[in-house]
Amino acid sequence: MREIHCSVITDTVARLCQEANFYLGEDVIKALEEALAKEESPLGKEILSQILENSKVAAQEKLPLCQDTGLAVVFLELGQDVHIVGGNLYEAINEGVRRGYKEGYLRKGVVDKPFSARKNTGDNTPAIIHTEIVPGDKIKITVCPKGGGSENMSALAMLTPAAGREGIINFVVSTVEKAGANPCPPIIIGVGIGGNFEYVAYLAKKALLRPLGQPHPDPEMAELEREILERVNKLGIGPQGFGGRVTALAVHAEVAPCHIASLPVAVNIQCHSARHKEAVI
Repeated sequence: MREIHCSVITDTVARLCQEANFYLGEDVIKALEEALAKEESPLGKEILSQILENSKVAAQEKLPLCQDTGLAVVFLELGQDVHIVGGNLYEAINEGVRRGYKEGYLRKGVVDKPFSARKNTGDNTPAIIHTEIVPGDKIKITVCPKGGGSENMSALAMLTPAAGREGIINFVVSTVEKAGANPCPPIIIGVGIGGNFEYVAYLAKKALLRPLGQPHPDPEMAELEREILERVNKLGIGPQGFGGRVTALAVHAEVAPCHIASLPVAVNIQCHSARHKEAVI
């Protein structure tokens, strides 16, 4: 049994909150550069150039990539041979979010009593925390600030099994078409298939953690991702919704077994500022 003190977790989360908001991943930058090379619209090319320039300035000046610094979503892979000491695990994570957003001068965007008072909590807590128990004596922490613009365009459907593969594709493509310019394209599309009502949304969110453009290891799923991406990019929405070939940079899908009477599908849209950073303790 390995002991890990809560203070180490807090320090790590605080650092990751800032790094995720300041530094765009190399996989995303590469995808944006490839999009710039293939985009035919002059305005679309200009927008993509500005997005890439924005990422450079953010990294150099340690400034947020976007003014919406997001709701903090934290994925934990907790080793079963780890013993947390010095406090409560979730409180340690929220303290890290609190510190990270304060020390990084990041906008606090969480409100309590969401349908009435909507009072800002003042420190961007509480975080949304997803925990998986895994073998080993380490903790992997992934911090994903998720902005409201793209999150609001996400959707979930409980399709019938008869809808099949084509029903899944149609639902994803129609969700993107309805979203239009709102999620700040070019976007990354996370797709969850199977499970049940709550789990399929988790799958869609988790799909966004995969390195950008890395296909699913199952050839059937990889082909589904490829076809959805092709159909989405034929919509012509383009960078920032001004038209063009590149509406989405990638489609990442995850799948799980489901009930014989169901075919759950969730779409979690991520804007071009695809922010997530991870660390292993």
